[in-house]
Amino acid sequence: MTFIGEEPLSIRVQGAPYAVVMRTPGGEKAHVAGFCLGEGIVDHPADITNIAFCDGEDTNVVTVTLTPARRTQVAAHLDRRTYISQTSCGICGKSIVADLVQALSPVADGEPLSGKGALDCLQRLGDYQPLRDQTRAAHGAAIYDHAFNQLSVAEDVGRHNALDKAIGALFLDGRLPQARLLTLSSRISYELVQKAARARIPVILAISRPTALAVELAAALNITLASLGKDDSLMVYCNAHRLVWPR
Repeated sequence: MTFIGEEPLSIRVQGAPYAVVMRTPGGEKAHVAGFCLGEGIVDHPADITNIAFCDGEDTNVVTVTLTPARRTQVAAHLDRRTYISQTSCGICGKSIVADLVQALSPVADGEPLSGKGALDCLQRLGDYQPLRDQTRAAHGAAIYDHAFNQLSVAEDVGRHNALDKAIGALFLDGRLPQARLLTLSSRISYELVQKAARARIPVILAISRPTALAVELAAALNITLASLGKDDSLMVYCNAHRLVWPR
């Protein structure tokens, strides 16, 4: 029997502790880059001058160095106490949606996607989850462009971490603007919608259904939300105009 790994990752910004997340080891730099984008610490790859392990052999501590200009922009945001993020959800409440809508801008429409093509990507997600096959305990996230070419895929014990890793890999490579579709193995919580909004990904599909707060936030941010339905169908919860189906 194989068990999935779970270890703490300490994220430091400008040498100071910012957060500790429990995650599956691997892809640490991409994970931290995606986390920092989702947190609003960075907006562009050029905001980062370096991401490095604090000790060459210790992959459990990663430090992010920002440009002087970015450091000034987020100084108030960085002046906070370290917190521990678990793999479960954080705080809830409709007030968080109102706050996030004010902090985030709606995602542009762009060209619609084939609903069938998007559904095919969701149904194939398990094909790219070897860790899940080995442990039965891993979440997955895969990102595609408009032609459904897979841009990145990641697995982790935490669904938030898997998404951070998938987004972060594209962010560091400068390919995140190509992202049009996100597929998830987990339910869709409002935090995952927030991360997708920060990455400007317009369509989210998941195996499991979303929470009420996730639907409310996605509707406000012009993000299409859908999950796997019966008989190879999609249940679309908001902004269905982005998915087109053959007649």
